[in-house]
Amino acid sequence: MSESAKTPVDFWFDPLCPWAWMTSRWMLEVEKVRDVEVRWHVMSLAVLNEDRLDELPEEYAENMRPGGKSWGPVRVVTAAQQLHGDEVVGKLYTALGTRFHNEGLGVNRDSIAAALKDVGLPADLIDYVDRDTYDVEMRASHKEGIEKVGQDVGTPVIAVPGADGEQIAFFGPVVTPAPQGEAAARLWDGTLLVAATPGFYEIKRSRTEGPDFSNL
Repeated sequence: MSESAKTPVDFWFDPLCPWAWMTSRWMLEVEKVRDVEVRWHVMSLAVLNEDRLDELPEEYAENMRPGGKSWGPVRVVTAAQQLHGDEVVGKLYTALGTRFHNEGLGVNRDSIAAALKDVGLPADLIDYVDRDTYDVEMRASHKEGIEKVGQDVGTPVIAVPGADGEQIAFFGPVVTPAPQGEAAARLWDGTLLVAATPGFYEIKRSRTEGPDFSNL
C-alpha cells in the first residue's frame, strides 16, 4: 500500500442492529478526520444465534428464527452486493438504517423497498427478503468477520491492519450518541490503542441509555 493510500477498515454489520448502526455512523465520522476508508460487509445475528435460540428472550428469538425479520434485510444487502458490486453495500446500509433506526419506520418490506429506491437499485431486489439464493455468500461473509473476534460477541466487528500488517479485529465500540468531529477521532485512536495491546480483551460497563439517534 502506498503512503498516500488510505488505511482500509473492514466493518461487518447486521442492518437490524441499532448499536451497529450507531457505530457505523461514528465510523463515517472517523473517515472525515482520519486517513481511513471503510469497506462494508454483512454479518447476521440470525446466523450467530441460530444454535442458541432457546437461550434468548422469546421476542428476540422470534426475529432470529427462519422467516423472522432479521433475515430479510441482510439477504437483500447480500443480493445487492452479489449482483451490483461492493460499492452499493454501504449506500444501501445507510438507506436501510436511516429508515429502520433514525426514522423508526420498522424493519419491513416497505422500508426495504423504499431504501432500494433511495439508492437507485432495482425494485425486484425486495424479492430476496424471502429467498436463500445468496445465503451461502452471506454466511461466508458472516464467518469471515466473526472468526476474527470469536462467537461470544455480536455486531459490529471492525478489523484494521496493525503495525505488523496483520489485522487487529474487535467488536464494537458500543457508544451513544455517535461521537462527531474530534471526539470521533479520539475514540478511534483510543480504540486502536487498546485493541492493539497484546493480551487485551475487554472494557465494559452497564448500558444506562438506549441508542440516541438525535444527532444523526
